[in-house]
Parts: sequence; C-alpha cells; structure tokens
Amino acid sequence: MIDTHTHLYAEEFDEDRKEAIQRALDKGITEFYLPAIDSESHEKMLQLEAEYPGQVFSMMGLHPCYVKPESWEKELAIVKEYLDKRAFPAIGEIGIDLYWDQSTLDIQVKAFEQQIDWAIEMDLPIVIHTRESFDETFEVLERKKHPKLRGIFHCFSGNLEQAKHAIDLNFLLGIGGVVTFKNGKIDQFLQEIPLEKIVLETDSPYLAPVPHRGKRNESSYLDLVVGKLVNIYNKDFSEIDRITSQNAKHIYNY
Repeated sequence: MIDTHTHLYAEEFDEDRKEAIQRALDKGITEFYLPAIDSESHEKMLQLEAEYPGQVFSMMGLHPCYVKPESWEKELAIVKEYLDKRAFPAIGEIGIDLYWDQSTLDIQVKAFEQQIDWAIEMDLPIVIHTRESFDETFEVLERKKHPKLRGIFHCFSGNLEQAKHAIDLNFLLGIGGVVTFKNGKIDQFLQEIPLEKIVLETDSPYLAPVPHRGKRNESSYLDLVVGKLVNIYNKDFSEIDRITSQNAKHIYNY
C-alpha cells in the first residue's frame, strides 16, 4: 500500500514517530508521501525524508491555510527556491480553503495559480487541498487548463458530479478515512468511480478512520480504508492495493 498523503513530520508524532512508521511498514505500507505546509516545517519534513530514503518522499508547496497577507509572497519564493534546487514528486499541498478564512480568497487564488504555473512548467503533478471551495477550485483549474496539469484531489469529500469533474480535469481522487464515516457520503457513490481513478491516503494525524475516528490518525490505519473499499468495489484487498499503488506510482512518477 502507498500512503499518498501523510503529515508524519507533524508534532503529533514527536513522541513515537519511529514506532508509528514501523507499525505502517509492518502492515505492508511501502511508501509515504509528505505534503508541505509552509517554511516553518520544511526542515522537519525533509529531515524525515532523509532518514527513510526510498520510502518517505517530500512534496513542496504552500498550503492555502498558510497564505497570509504579510508573508505569502516570501513563502512562495522559498517554495520556488526548493523546486529549483532538487526534484520533488509533486507540488502540494496547494489549493483553496474557505472553511477557516474567507478573507484571504484573493491571495489564496494567486498563490494557487502561481504554483500551478510552476507545476506545468516543471511537468509535475499538484496535490490539491479544497475545503468548502469546490466551485472556486474548479474555476481556477478550468482557467489554467493544460495537457500537463494533473494531480490528486486530496481527501476528496465532494459529490459524484464533483468527482466526475475532477476526473475530467485529469485528477485522481485521494480517498482516506472519510470513506469510513457514516456521514461521509462518498461511500454512497464511489462504486461509480473506476478504481483506476483513486489513490489511498490517510492525511494523518487528521481524519482517522472508524473505529479510531476522533483520535490521532496514522499511516498504519490505511488498511481500514482499503477494508472499506473491499466492500464498496467488491474486490479483494490485494487487488485494491495493486491498482491504487499503480495509480500512485504513475501520478507521482517516482
């Protein structure tokens, strides 16, 4: 299994990071992809990648919740510096979040567009964070349409129409703990989405699947997500693992 989105460098893992990674490795998770947040956590993220070569991979980007009027341009300059310096599997996580702060929409859109431009220029996928912002996100993607524009809608929690729109725009859906929630709703239509269009993720330490909902999430819980997909797709565990891992390797090209 491949965890395409996990914040293993987050402070929630400071007490038992090695053990948490070992638990995941023991469950058969072979690769972990770390989305960037902002410059305050880059060092921690890159250090973790260096400790687990060939298993842990860092992305680079500026998270929409950290697009602040006083610092976003400086933050983007740091992102660009890293992108010019070394290879990354993706630019992420980037996008629009209107749950926490609607007042920064204009600069969130500017930061999103700038990072999309870099992704197209460097032929890299993007990993999109979208919260209460599907319309705004699709608007940007339609405007920036390009044969090289591709990636993952991380933690997809939209409806069937939005899922199909994302796929039409050359994106995969990141499926994690939400699929196990009673009110998550995506389990009601997911069987209409081909398995070839989804990847697995935890978004740990957030969004732990049932029965751990409300507690700290970790990559080792990815098997609970697959367990739910077994029921939805009526395919066996190894088949879901094989197809979603193939999808992840293809999109990250790593």
